[in-house]
Amino acid sequence: MFLRQKLYNLNIMKLSFHGGTRRVTGACYLLETSESKILVDCGLFQDCEECSDLNFEPFKFKPSEIDFVFVTHAHVDHVGRIPRLVKEGFSGAIYSTAPTKDIAALILEDAMRLEKRRHEDFYAPEDLEKAMKLWQSVPYGEVFSRNGLKFRFNEAGHILGSAFVEIWAEERHFLFTGDFGNTPSVLLPPPSSIKDMDYLIIESTYGNRTHEDSKEAMVKLERAMEDIVSRRGTLMIPAFAAERTQDILFLLNELLLFKRVPEIPVFVDSPLAISITGVFEKYPSLYRTEIQELFLKHPNLFRSRKLQFTETVEESKKINDVPPPKVIIAGSGMMAGGRILHHARRYLSDPKSILLITGYQSGNSLGRRLLEGEKMVKILGEEIVVEAEIRQISGFSAHADSLQLFSFVEAARDNLKRVFVVQGEEEESLHFMQEIKDRLGIEAEAPTPHQEFEI
Repeated sequence: MFLRQKLYNLNIMKLSFHGGTRRVTGACYLLETSESKILVDCGLFQDCEECSDLNFEPFKFKPSEIDFVFVTHAHVDHVGRIPRLVKEGFSGAIYSTAPTKDIAALILEDAMRLEKRRHEDFYAPEDLEKAMKLWQSVPYGEVFSRNGLKFRFNEAGHILGSAFVEIWAEERHFLFTGDFGNTPSVLLPPPSSIKDMDYLIIESTYGNRTHEDSKEAMVKLERAMEDIVSRRGTLMIPAFAAERTQDILFLLNELLLFKRVPEIPVFVDSPLAISITGVFEKYPSLYRTEIQELFLKHPNLFRSRKLQFTETVEESKKINDVPPPKVIIAGSGMMAGGRILHHARRYLSDPKSILLITGYQSGNSLGRRLLEGEKMVKILGEEIVVEAEIRQISGFSAHADSLQLFSFVEAARDNLKRVFVVQGEEEESLHFMQEIKDRLGIEAEAPTPHQEFEI
């Protein structure tokens, strides 16, 4: 018995990184035990020149050998390659929370239409259908056992249904944060407090930056509304379909309810965001306590009198006929595609208008270039002179900042053996990795693409 236990303790596990390495997008992590191969997330690479090639590149592992996929949340950079995984042979079980499954079904259907090459679909409808049949929902907080391992999903506070994934295997305890929620969130509870993991795989989107106070962010939103009314211009808000759109709708409703801003037309010009708002209305029990109580009194948290959901292309085009002042909330959040581009092409040259950036903008995205002051941009093949005012609100970010991330690692320092820093651009990842090493004395890595570690 002693010899068998000793050999068991010497089992080598492998952890490899197939996305989300020194870049924000493409999260995909493979954990190999003696009995199972577990993938945590399998997302699209986004907003880079080589992203399409990376998405179509064959996996560096055999999808048919993967036993489980654990999904931290439903953003496309965490779920977008799952049907592709199925197309290439995966037939195991997929686990996530129920809202993540519901939102992912909508996002993956949308991605199927968008992610194409000239002669090749990224995946077929039957691949998506099979993926959803393999997908199982699990509640927060319960421990499940499969193939000699245990796992649990905990609140991550990032978007509805987002989770930290805990995995116990062969006397080792892993925690994958996925995207780590910013506190306080507009709608969600704070991330779970977990301190006893051995190995931590943690995001670093804001690994070297701090956010402004959320109250200041609300003031900036209010000022943008007031200014657009006085200028009689158009307020454009590029927003992610999941969470950011719903946060903004809730906050605009709050401003209108307390008569802090004038009533003007507000358009949500994103079919995906409209569908996801329906999912949000399905799970009010997952809001933070104060929002749950408010929802009982006011079940139309995301809908105001002058709010219009524009689902069809014809309805979207008619927004142009509505005289300013007006507000347009549209995807995509990083201005990499979607209907926001049509509005930007029309209104960026208008000095009365405002483009309000409320989320993370990756390296070479249009949103990042506008924030950095570019005055001539090409949108949908047309050169546009930028005359509109460009503003940014960082307090609405759904990602934790460097202080919040560091505090989480610091609270677990007594048990941590190693930290792997992922889902940040190279500068942010390396900075956060070095902070962990220098200030906490914990072994830390910022993996490179497909790098493998023995655990």
